[in-house]
Amino acid sequence: MQDTHSKVIGYLLWIFGFTGAHRFYYGKPVTGTIWFLTLGLFGIGWLIDLFLIPSMDREADMRFRAGDVDYNIAWLLLTFLGFLGVHRMYMGKWITGILYLCTFGFFLIGILVDFWTLNDQVSVENSQKNRA
Repeated sequence: MQDTHSKVIGYLLWIFGFTGAHRFYYGKPVTGTIWFLTLGLFGIGWLIDLFLIPSMDREADMRFRAGDVDYNIAWLLLTFLGFLGVHRMYMGKWITGILYLCTFGFFLIGILVDFWTLNDQVSVENSQKNRA
């Protein structure tokens, strides 16, 4: 099993956990959205997640494919610079990266979609690069 996700990054995103960032990071977009809409289940779910991050990290490591594109870098870029499209440029998606840059991340809707799909996008990029 390859280490695709980091507990350190998970805990860093947990600090902003009331937004669901750590849950999106570990590939749990449905509960990430619920955390986002309810401020971490009114803070209770956010506190419980402090203890669940190690198991979420193990699940993500088993589920996603490691490769040249690093999940941690992609997630940090999305979380803090997503509206500039830097995470897309990092993955080699230059056209959509530039479009994000010019449209504030497709008016923030594209960023929300990327929070739902970034793990799969990175996994696909890593699979394609490993075949080449």
